[in-house]
Amino acid sequence: MRRIVITGLGIVSPIGANKKEFFRNASDGVSGIGKLSLFDTSTFDVKIGGEVKKLDLDALKRSYPGIGRVRDRKALLGLQAVEEALGDSGLDVGMISKLGIHLGIGLEVFHSEDLITCKGIKISQICRTWLDSGKSIHIQSPLDTTANMIINRYDCHGPIYINCSACAASAQAIGHSFRLIRSGRANLMLAGGLDSMLNPLGVGGFSMLGALTLKNELGSKACRPFDISRDGTVLGEGAAMFVIEELGSAKSREAKIYAEVAGFGSTLDAYKVSDPEPEGEGAFWAIKNAIKDAGITPDEINYINAHGTGTPKNDITETRAIKRLFGKQAYKIPVSATKSMVGHLIAASGAVELAASIIPLKTGLIPPTINLERSDPECDLDYVPDKHREFKGDYVLSNSFGFGGQNACIILKRYL
Repeated sequence: MRRIVITGLGIVSPIGANKKEFFRNASDGVSGIGKLSLFDTSTFDVKIGGEVKKLDLDALKRSYPGIGRVRDRKALLGLQAVEEALGDSGLDVGMISKLGIHLGIGLEVFHSEDLITCKGIKISQICRTWLDSGKSIHIQSPLDTTANMIINRYDCHGPIYINCSACAASAQAIGHSFRLIRSGRANLMLAGGLDSMLNPLGVGGFSMLGALTLKNELGSKACRPFDISRDGTVLGEGAAMFVIEELGSAKSREAKIYAEVAGFGSTLDAYKVSDPEPEGEGAFWAIKNAIKDAGITPDEINYINAHGTGTPKNDITETRAIKRLFGKQAYKIPVSATKSMVGHLIAASGAVELAASIIPLKTGLIPPTINLERSDPECDLDYVPDKHREFKGDYVLSNSFGFGGQNACIILKRYL
């Protein structure tokens, strides 16, 4: 069977605008959550989030001349991660032209002022005209904006996919890319995710769902996975991209290798749009399938990067799924939640957390779960509170569980 490895990595996150900063700050338990500045939150109940502070627009404009027309922030974050990943990979122009692309992405946003086409016409007048007409309103922009810009810049001719499966989107994109290469249908893929819900629609919508904490006064300590006082997650933004290729190809060009992608599992709960299945049934089978796909046993998993949102329901159901699968061994496996530092990056979360899952394999340090002061009695595993810990072992599991019951799990193996 073909072996698949990661040879390039690019990341933009609230705790680092490149992989070096991200690795260091994730290991040190640095929080990137604070007061929102991207829009006026004075009328919003939620006023905090995980913002990216270093977005190099000048460099992006040089690389992507048409980017001036792009107003969707997540596309900018994604392209910055793409540039780092491809530069990091050492691929030459000929290989990049054969690159396939699979991106996990959230819904595109639109700006209300873009609806005004005539001077003096108010948004309310336009909306009233639409409502009175009884016709459907289509105001979503294409989901393939970022992929098209990559293709135009690099003239890529490989397969192209876009995945929009909520919080599991980028993990599914990476997992599907892994299987494409393993099956021989592709040799080289750029895979990852990008998202930013830090806009009025995103923050307002998730707040109305009751998914977000209202404890703005806690600031950097507001996202509290597995803690008894948790009452909701914190939204963030970011992107992570990976160059994934067949091992023989990587060795032939003497590429550096971050990790081997060993297994992938994906399931669908179809329980409720916004709630996980209470016993973690879908999560259990996604983890189980990933372990089977990797050809290993549960006892060989040495660290779990949890989905760990800091919402009352998710943390309990994920804990239940882990305990059901690993049994007594579950209490011996370190589990930590990257969201405690960066917030919930929605479609980008799986990719950014897979980047965090590489840290133990490359540095020997397990990133901590910060803000965990007192565990919920139903969350009774080893969540590596506050401070990083030494890692020993070869296999890491990364969990991503999304709205609509989407579940995706990836297993990484230390490359020796």
